Amino acid sequence: MQIHQAQPNELAQIMTIEHAGFTPDEAATEAAMRDRIVQIPDTFLVAEQNGQVTGYVVGPALTQRYITDDLFKTLTPNETSAPYLAILSLAVAPSAQGQGVGGQLLTAFAARARDQGRQAITLTCLKRLIPFYEAHGYVNEGIADSAHAGEVWYNMVQTL
Repeated sequence: MQIHQAQPNELAQIMTIEHAGFTPDEAATEAAMRDRIVQIPDTFLVAEQNGQVTGYVVGPALTQRYITDDLFKTLTPNETSAPYLAILSLAVAPSAQGQGVGGQLLTAFAARARDQGRQAITLTCLKRLIPFYEAHGYVNEGIADSAHAGEVWYNMVQTL
């Protein structure tokens, strides 16, 4: 498996994985995902096996500790001085689940964050995913102030 920055020609494969991993209300639009590839290429990582995208992780640099819902709609290029990286989306193709792809993407994202001098990585997740993120070094900091997709989200933070 290789992990590299997302490329515009991988958008269709990324969107297939996005729609397989998230409900229609949770999933990013194709326009939003295209914007992420353009605006924050240094923090949009893709796992690839045999020429196929098997997963991805993406998120912007932030000045605040927690994700706000507006980040799912509006994005700006990463600030080099921002102390946090956020994960807006981590998804693995159904055919590649259970093979450690998600964990490898989190490891690569953390390495990228360290290389950029970030202090921590922040994300929100559903309750059923808390054990997965805790197993990868994240700490549950409670219920998020988020109404995204009408779900209850939890703030998870990994200090680097």
